[in-house]
Amino acid sequence: MRCRAPGSTGAAEQARSPTVPPIGTGGMRRHLRPPCSVDPYVDGTASVQPTPYHLVMARTHVAVVPHTHWDREWYLPFQAFRMSLVETLDSLLDLMEADPSYERFLLDGQMAVVDDYLEIRPESEDRLAKLIGEGRITVGPWYIQMDQFLVSGETIWRNLQLGLKKAETYGGAMEVGYLPDMFGHIAQMPQILAHAGLRDAVLWRGVPSTVTSTGFDWASPDGSQVRVEYLPLGYSNGALLPATAEGLLRRVTDHHKELEPLLAGDLLMMNGSDHLAPQPHLSQLIADANAIQDELAFTITSLPEYLTSVPRDNLERIEGELRSGARANLLMGVTSNRVDVKRAAAITERNLERRAEPLAALVLGTEDYPHALLDLAWLQMIYNSAHDSICACSVDEVVDAVVARYAEARQIAEGVADRGLGALASSMAHPGPVVVNLSQRPRSGVLELALIGDDLALDRVQVLSEQTGLPGYIVLDAATVTTVLGLLQGPKIDNDTYVEDLALREDDEGIHLTVTIGTREVPNIPIAETKAELSARLAARPDAMVHVNLDQPTIRRVLARSAEVPGFGWRSFEAAPLRNPALADLETARIENGLVSVAVDRTDGSFSINGVRGFGRLCDGGDLGDSYNYSPPASDHIIDTPGEVTVTVTEEGPVRSSIEVASLYRIPEFIDGGSQRRVGEVELRVVTTVSVEAESPIVHVSSSFVNPARDHRLRVMLPLVTPATSSDAECSFTVVTRGLEAEGRADEFGLPTFPSRRFVRAGGLTVVHEGLCEYELTDIHENGAETLALTALRSTGMLSRLGMTLRPFPAGPLTPVDGLQLVGRKITTRYGICLEDVDPYAMVDEVLLPLEVTHSLGGGHRSPSGALLTIRGAEVSAVHRVDSELEVRIYNPGPSTSIVDLDGRSGSFVDLRGQPIAAFDGPFELG
Repeated sequence: MRCRAPGSTGAAEQARSPTVPPIGTGGMRRHLRPPCSVDPYVDGTASVQPTPYHLVMARTHVAVVPHTHWDREWYLPFQAFRMSLVETLDSLLDLMEADPSYERFLLDGQMAVVDDYLEIRPESEDRLAKLIGEGRITVGPWYIQMDQFLVSGETIWRNLQLGLKKAETYGGAMEVGYLPDMFGHIAQMPQILAHAGLRDAVLWRGVPSTVTSTGFDWASPDGSQVRVEYLPLGYSNGALLPATAEGLLRRVTDHHKELEPLLAGDLLMMNGSDHLAPQPHLSQLIADANAIQDELAFTITSLPEYLTSVPRDNLERIEGELRSGARANLLMGVTSNRVDVKRAAAITERNLERRAEPLAALVLGTEDYPHALLDLAWLQMIYNSAHDSICACSVDEVVDAVVARYAEARQIAEGVADRGLGALASSMAHPGPVVVNLSQRPRSGVLELALIGDDLALDRVQVLSEQTGLPGYIVLDAATVTTVLGLLQGPKIDNDTYVEDLALREDDEGIHLTVTIGTREVPNIPIAETKAELSARLAARPDAMVHVNLDQPTIRRVLARSAEVPGFGWRSFEAAPLRNPALADLETARIENGLVSVAVDRTDGSFSINGVRGFGRLCDGGDLGDSYNYSPPASDHIIDTPGEVTVTVTEEGPVRSSIEVASLYRIPEFIDGGSQRRVGEVELRVVTTVSVEAESPIVHVSSSFVNPARDHRLRVMLPLVTPATSSDAECSFTVVTRGLEAEGRADEFGLPTFPSRRFVRAGGLTVVHEGLCEYELTDIHENGAETLALTALRSTGMLSRLGMTLRPFPAGPLTPVDGLQLVGRKITTRYGICLEDVDPYAMVDEVLLPLEVTHSLGGGHRSPSGALLTIRGAEVSAVHRVDSELEVRIYNPGPSTSIVDLDGRSGSFVDLRGQPIAAFDGPFELG
């Protein structure tokens, strides 16, 4: 939605309380079978004769869609693939200009290939634009072909927006949701496509065995629906067509016979595959095939043209996510491959979506909004959302580039957020610490901050450290003071202290420099000017002594629980009273707060929560899989008990109490390829910190270790309070319920390891995590599963492997990739656990989006407490600016409608393209 402040009006007539959808107010590889290196129908000499083409009795239309599927980076890095892209598109332009009968070409439904090509061939832009404008080359609607489960819903939304925007330059995008090679599809994809005005989707993977037709209706939880054209054999069923008309007719006849039970209409042949150039004689081949028979009518066409004539009535209806492996490899192991990449994605998304954009939009305002910087950060995020990139099923050079792009996007996001916090601090009327809440819900919470002085309410704060040791007065010679000041490059000394003022004077005794140190970041401290002036004075008096006065009060870094802060708001710091303080018992290794009690087992390093034992148990087993799938070795060796455990109480409360558990495991070093046994022995040292905070039922857990071994999988085991037969996991814009089984087949075992975005719930347990995207309900007995397993690490060394236990055929090149082992890498896992009935979205905020602190100098216009934006009754996906307008994207993940209140604001509902849907003024209903 686009919002206006209370009291403002819009040009359009205001419509009150409209009902709106939950979102938006706002090839060689991976196929059913390995491709043949020789096509037996090229010259008709196949050893087993195919069905003669003249037996096709009814006239059948065969729609041939020439295309290429272009992975931007995968088994080669981006620049290597781009050189092939340039050659491919050069040949395509030459071919289409020379042969008008080569009428159509699909450029993989993503605009990134256009930008990547034109960056090298800018002189070809007019040629390409002409063919796109004539409808001969179709582009978009996506910017890149992304994975849908491992990136945020906001990233998917921005991807589609950017693709549509880029395509407008050339006359518009293909009006089809083309999803050829994603590893499954999210439940909300039909609604996202519907918000873009797209009524069709074309896809391959994930379709369940219950589907009996190539045409079906696919619905999101809200009822939004698109018609799906299902590609039963993938996007390469028409690749490398035979050179003769006779060979083509035999191949198509057999293909039609194979698919006829599923066909909802005509036969769609996708003439292309991964990184394939166009077949130059295609149009002549089609003409020849049409000339020698009447049963098959071939046309070269586009997906939009083909979809104009498909059946649309009385189709099967499928609801929710598409994650079945019954018909095509789902490659579910990508959710836990290269866990460092998944964690980097989660951290960067949070900094960009939840911190940088809201602060910039609500504090910096229209004129200072950093559009260019944020656009650059989003471009890096969208590049990384490509399925081979975020899934990290790629060579090391590609993964290194993905990590670097996340780092750049995070640096931009953190910089923008810091500037937003600084601007908010400078607008405060009163000096002192200010607590900032970047969630839409009002809340209190634990925070760290630096305080000056001795007047502390020790029953409300917990002192972490203090600085009192700097000398108050010192005399230095010229050389020494110059060296010391050379180290002072800016006002920030460390995370808690800043230079707040500098003063320089001179008398007969020498030169006097007074440095005032405090906790506030004061703008425009003349550090460089003072250093220059001091140098000039010392040049005139080289023998003068410098009398340095350091004015620093006692500075303490403390933990405190803030009083409640409004949603998207601020409040001058006030330590809240601790009705349920956090306590620690050193002898029994117990921490508690009256709401939750945690006790560590000194024998195995696991811990109990409210008497439920076994949390945090680590289970290490062999993994002879690859970047696509987990697969156990023929002879596995499970390690789930440490040899040594050291337990230390590190924080005693009253705001937070913590226990550190250091566990030493001895695990096998690698898997011997011949015997498929785990061999050797290395030490795995895991340090886990378990914490409870005053007033909160949530247990916070963080573990870190340096991976010493190869070919293994490490999981964190979390017992359920009661046995469960299903789980609820966050996915983009919704919560998905899943059972204990996953559909598969002989070519890929249906392993019930599922993805979750930020939280998963089952059996009375709610877990919020930071990038631990894969979970499984295990230890299944008569009444259901008893344990939830989070994958902390999968260490493999092959891009793709042949002959795996759970997937016998390769899913890509058989390329060794050492980085997939993550040997020597420090791995950090962070998650929160709650055994109470808690709002999981509120728990996400408490665990992953803590309250922030900035320091005010006073003199501004804002009162001690207030809100920049009020949103009640919905979850928030985005708060940002589009041109000069404030745009807010909200969603309702619940099963029933809600009433949304924006506290007097008015505005317009817009779709994904930014087009108005309806106006609003006051509260409205959200579906």
